[in-house]
Amino acid sequence: MPIGLEFGLAPERLDEGSPEERAAFGLFTVRTARQSLTEGFDSFLNGFRQGPLVSGYHVAEWLAWNWWRLRWEPRSASPDWSLAHRMNSIGEGYLWPNIEIWSDGVRTMLISNASAEPDAKPFRYVGSFPTIVPSTLFEAALDEFLPRVIGRLREQGVGETNLDRLWRDVIAERADPEIAKRRRLEALMGRDPDAIDDDAVEGLIGDADRLGEAAVLEVAAERARMQHENENLLTARGLEAIAQAVGYHACARDMVALDAQHRVVRDSAMPAWKLGTDVAYALRQQERLGDHVIDDHLLATLSGTSPDALTEQPRGPAALPYALDDDVGDRSLIVLPGKREVGRRFALARVLGDRLMNHQGALHPATHAYTYRQKAQRSFAAEFLAPFDSVEEMLRGDYSEENQQDVAEHFHVSPMVVNTLLKNHGRIERDWPEEDFMSATG
Repeated sequence: MPIGLEFGLAPERLDEGSPEERAAFGLFTVRTARQSLTEGFDSFLNGFRQGPLVSGYHVAEWLAWNWWRLRWEPRSASPDWSLAHRMNSIGEGYLWPNIEIWSDGVRTMLISNASAEPDAKPFRYVGSFPTIVPSTLFEAALDEFLPRVIGRLREQGVGETNLDRLWRDVIAERADPEIAKRRRLEALMGRDPDAIDDDAVEGLIGDADRLGEAAVLEVAAERARMQHENENLLTARGLEAIAQAVGYHACARDMVALDAQHRVVRDSAMPAWKLGTDVAYALRQQERLGDHVIDDHLLATLSGTSPDALTEQPRGPAALPYALDDDVGDRSLIVLPGKREVGRRFALARVLGDRLMNHQGALHPATHAYTYRQKAQRSFAAEFLAPFDSVEEMLRGDYSEENQQDVAEHFHVSPMVVNTLLKNHGRIERDWPEEDFMSATG
């Protein structure tokens, strides 16, 4: 059954407030084919409702203002992240649903939490299971809901409002490729549209010529995590300088590639962790690796570089692991920061996975961000270095920390890699209600 997603507003009467607030007052719901994300207990009715009585104008205004960040920005520790992604930050005197909304660029997560107080009044939200939908479906739900609210305003005799202006701007920006590119970069950096007057976005747009447009999006998300600290390291010039200073030589021609028989078809319904797992499985099948441990020499060979990249002490500091190809040939430099060999192995496996899953662009970054691309990388590296079937067989149902440590040592990965594999496959509970949220960087 298709999961679907619908933002609804059933009209109700309100006798006070601004004209737009009264015109769009009603029963607000967020629903899928499987569950309600807004259901709660109404103490006035002494019964359950599918949603609260609120002004749809305020929620529509919030959705329009934050459209770009809701559509593209992943979960972040940025101080103002919650204002753009948590519906209970809308304010205006209403008890809004405790729903968080964020995207990895391909799939959108809607997390509905129950009210913190068990006897909350006048409306106590019961919460729901996490909802994950293709981001295009989330777009479509807003494209249907916001014009309906605006139509309600017209029907009730309310003229031009701030919501009209906001939504008109969003529609125009989405239709203009250059402005849309800028807005997406701003969102990934945790910025509201045109909120900061500096050259950071223009710099990233310029770097796309050298690094590739898709890679620059990953850099933007990583810069948001760094919160303006050492951002000069994450520019085309900075990445090239670091690669020249501390990188290891590699050759794209020598790197393994999946043949036509083993290529994995992706779509927006596929979780990032599943894509990474499938590509890792395909590579092991193609190379006839079975459940063998991937040693440093084999990992380096498959990645088109020297084992020195894994066994030598780091040559200097770097902000993140990445591979950077030259402008003309198939030569490349691979940067692997970190002192621990298991961490460097995981980082190199991520770079290898990124090359297999993302062929375009000169830069292949392995960042800390929670974009679809980075989550798929992490999943690939975990499954390729420590195949889950073998991990499961070794653990034999005993998922204790001690057993996980033993398995990690066997495969030369960090215990966090094993732990994340168990979470992805449902053997132990997740710490967060979203797939492969842990970075497992080792």
